[in-house]
Amino acid sequence: MDHHHLELPRLRALARHALPQVVEATLVPLALFYAGLVALGPKGAILAALAWSYAAIMRRVWRHERLPGLLLLATAGLTARSVLALVSHDSLFVYFLQPSLATAVLGGAFLLSVPLGRPLAEKLARDFVPLPPSFFKRPKVRQLFVRISLLWALVSLANAGGTILLLLSWHSGAYPAARTGLSSLLTVGGIVMSSWWFRRSLRLHQEPLPAAETL
Repeated sequence: MDHHHLELPRLRALARHALPQVVEATLVPLALFYAGLVALGPKGAILAALAWSYAAIMRRVWRHERLPGLLLLATAGLTARSVLALVSHDSLFVYFLQPSLATAVLGGAFLLSVPLGRPLAEKLARDFVPLPPSFFKRPKVRQLFVRISLLWALVSLANAGGTILLLLSWHSGAYPAARTGLSSLLTVGGIVMSSWWFRRSLRLHQEPLPAAETL
């Protein structure tokens, strides 16, 4: 029977694949919000960002294209934020506070998953990375996912705490750029560290696998 080794795409290839979706789902709405805040005020900024997200979805539906999960999740979150902010009389504080609270909840979920014996990083890897079940049963690999879960708990909680402090101390006009810079720095650091750990584990603990067991 043929044997194969596990191999992940290079980070550059993954980045080329993911970057257009990140730009469409997050960066363009942010830019429109910032421009709208200057030109139209809080309500116009909120509606401009929301309009772009729904237009992106409608364009893909019209062309019968696949709807990226990131776009759907970002639009759902943006919709909830926008509705609550508009109900709160165009409150930018409410609009900006919600993502930070959601990030804090995510960090708590990563942290809680470790003592429960079901590290969240392992679940995400099972969902998105084509690896055989036997890979996840290795003790060293399970330890790896515990470390990665703790890493993302730290990243998420630091992200939430830092952005809330920025929100409390910065003017709303400067907050979007400052928050994006802080969140991007922490997130990229977390991605680099967890990717390095994961790839190192693949190299150290990889064994030949039957072709029937590979995906």
